[in-house]
Parts: sequence; structure tokens; C-alpha cells
Amino acid sequence: MTDCPTAAPGRPFGRVLTAMVTPFDEDGKLDVRLAQELAAYLVDSIGNDGLVVNGTTGESPTTTDDEKQRLLRAVVEAVGDRATVVAGAGTNNTEHSVELARDAQRAGAHGLLVVTPYYSRPPQEGLLQHFRAVADATELPVMLYDIPPRSVVPIQVDTLKRLAEHPRIRAVKDSKHDLLAGSEAMASTDLAYYSGEDPLNLPWLSVGAVGFVSVIGHIVGDRLRRMLDAHESGDITTAREVHNGLLPVYRAMNGVGGVIFAKTAMRLCGYETGQPRLPLPEATEEQVRLITSDLWDAGLVLVNPDAAAEVNQL
Repeated sequence: MTDCPTAAPGRPFGRVLTAMVTPFDEDGKLDVRLAQELAAYLVDSIGNDGLVVNGTTGESPTTTDDEKQRLLRAVVEAVGDRATVVAGAGTNNTEHSVELARDAQRAGAHGLLVVTPYYSRPPQEGLLQHFRAVADATELPVMLYDIPPRSVVPIQVDTLKRLAEHPRIRAVKDSKHDLLAGSEAMASTDLAYYSGEDPLNLPWLSVGAVGFVSVIGHIVGDRLRRMLDAHESGDITTAREVHNGLLPVYRAMNGVGGVIFAKTAMRLCGYETGQPRLPLPEATEEQVRLITSDLWDAGLVLVNPDAAAEVNQL
């Protein structure tokens, strides 16, 4: 197993990773050229040292396996070794997840993000076998994605301890909102924790997380890096100031959800990535106005909130 390009001691996948949206053209088709431009922008201009491709924010439930492969190859080509490219490979079908993992390795991904199987609500033994099967399928390092708000079933601490024994299971993206469980897992394993819930980024750092897998990193990756740097240098006051300055952004994201927020926010900041695919609709005029108002409060847009609805039609 080789290390990811931006890995460091205790940080197998880097520090600030954005869960990248999948750009679509006017006809709703995958736009590979725009995906490469976006990936380079997020890395070179916004300060991300990692990208998660084909994750939930990348609308993986509504992209085909072929689209996932094409997108991943394009992003790897665009960023090279300037960032770690992590491929979403988790589904609620173990065999399919194994296939996606192997496809990701062939496409040049540096690591895998594997979500808890959703809908079928497997017991902990099922989670163990599922995650181990995917980790056994390639030589890539694995980040587990623990998100019971979507999967219903949490990865219990005892299960995480057993999974941590696998040499390729290296980290957890936590969206469980349970800092106690995360603290217990970090104290008893070598698993690196990444905050998977932007409003909790700073709280997660306080108990030992090493970085973020972010949605708001599309537009504030530089601020997230500043918060992380400040916290690690012991400047908690600055870290808290950055966190407080991001409160309007957290509010905007929580109001509509990650995909709709990210694509609308990128558009408002001057970067078109297309509309979401159904069942996710495009933002309504009122949602655009509210997002614009929040981004205005955070100093991120020059568009007057009263003109926001017009921006969404561009």
C-alpha cells in the first residue's frame, strides 16, 4: 500500500478535503472538462489538499458506474500529486462496492471512502464483513464513512476497534455527531478522524480530529485551513473567530442540504457547475435569496441578496 500524495504522520488522507460536486452541462450530462477545471480550482486556488469524488455531494446515487470512472480519471489527471483524490466506493451492495473500489484503483484514485450500507440496516457483524471485503479488494487506503442520519445504523466503537486492525482501514469520516464515541475510538485505535459535518469542524478538532471532509470547502477551503492551522498552533482564539465567521455559511448549507447548497453557492461565487439531478431539485428563488444573504454576511459574494433570484437563472 502506498501513501496518499498529501499524507502526513497521523493524516493518511491529508488535512482539508472537499467532497466535490459533480458538474453537469445544460443537458444534465457529465461535464468532464468542467470537472477538471473545478478540481484544479479547489486545489490551487481554494487551498484543499484533497478531494472526495463520487461521494454523496458528488450525487453518486444518480451517476452511472461509467460516469464515476470517467469523472475520477479526469480529476486525477487534473490534480496529479498536488492533492489526494479519494473515490467514493460505498453502496448498500457489498459486491457492487467491491467492483467500484477496483474501478477506482484502475482509474488512479489514491484512496477510498466507504459509507455504511444504507437502507438494509445490517447488524454490526454485517458491517465488519462489508468493510473488510471492500478493504481487501484493492491496495488503496480506506476511510470509513459513519453517517447514521442517512444509513440509520452507526458503526459502534467495538466494531471500529476491530476494523482498525485491518492494515488498509486508516480513517473515519464522522457524521455521527457523537464526540464521545469518536473520542473513545481515537483513544483506543490508530484511526484518524475527519470531521464530516462542517458545523462541528472545530469541536472535532478539540477532541483529536486531524482534518475535514467538507462541503463548504468549495468556497471557504482557505478559511478551513486557517482554522486548522490556528488550532494546531494553540491559537484557539483565532480558530474560534474563523469558526464564528463561518456561522452564516453553516446556516445556508443546513437550510437546503449539501448538493443544492454547494452548486448554488458556487454559482453565486461565479463558478457554474450545473443543476443537481433529480430527485434533488434546483434551488428555489427563495432558497437562492437566503443562501445569497448568508454568503453576503460571510463576505463571500458581491451580489446583493435582492438580486439573487436573477443569478440563479444565468
